[in-house]
Amino acid sequence: MNDSQYNLIAEALLLAIEEAIEDSGVDIDYEGVGGLLTLTFKNNSKVIINKQAPLQEIWVATKFNGHHFVLTNDSWTDKRSGEEFWQFLSNAVSTQAETELTLSAQ
Repeated sequence: MNDSQYNLIAEALLLAIEEAIEDSGVDIDYEGVGGLLTLTFKNNSKVIINKQAPLQEIWVATKFNGHHFVLTNDSWTDKRSGEEFWQFLSNAVSTQAETELTLSAQ
């Protein structure tokens, strides 16, 4: 994958996350700027999702830890655990929002 393809795919993922948060109906503020998406919860905790273009990765920082995701066979997966991105994000957001959520791309 070249840099242009990565940027298109990564930007589409960030937009899909914004749409999934909006569609969830849960009170989560989000702000996206320049390849960085910050989710802020009622308890003031944050999840930060950002593009790492030089590595062609998506990095996610929660209040508990950080994860690096790579695109493999059309799916973003955690480099260490192999967990699928949307499953991980649903769990992280559910924990920090203190309510059960299942997020997915539309």
